[in-house]
Amino acid sequence: MGIFAAIGVLLPFPYYYWLWTNPQAWVNLCGKDKDPSKVMAYVSHFLKLLQFISFFSVSALSWPPAFYFWPLFGFGQFLNFRVYQLLGESGTYYGVRFGKSIPWVTEFPFGVIQDPQYVGSIMSLFACLSWVPFQYILLWTLGYVFMIHVESKEDPATRAKPIS
Repeated sequence: MGIFAAIGVLLPFPYYYWLWTNPQAWVNLCGKDKDPSKVMAYVSHFLKLLQFISFFSVSALSWPPAFYFWPLFGFGQFLNFRVYQLLGESGTYYGVRFGKSIPWVTEFPFGVIQDPQYVGSIMSLFACLSWVPFQYILLWTLGYVFMIHVESKEDPATRAKPIS
């Protein structure tokens, strides 16, 4: 396993862990004039770019993709877009941890699939099995499983207080 590719695949997860466990520090760091969810989204997109570069550095792309690619990738991305559509930026990027009031959502896929955004992401990763060595997909998946575990233990008392 290429160490740089492995580090790149795991790169976002320490950041997400730190934000989840230290939301007040992030809100304070962002300051009064910046939306902590929006800043998190910007940083997350940059880390995702580095993650994809690492992923593709060990890939062997070929056409056409394996028969399972389109259903896994399509439904996985549908779940991701649907979650973002229902939760918006603040709901997707830890707004509740940053002291925002995020309405509870029960529409599909919520209430049907537990952790639908992570499930969708994992499905999309496994769609790439014919192109990417399994160990990188497994490593990325373990990062998601770790964050599912971390985020399942949300204590409202540890939420950030907005800066006024």
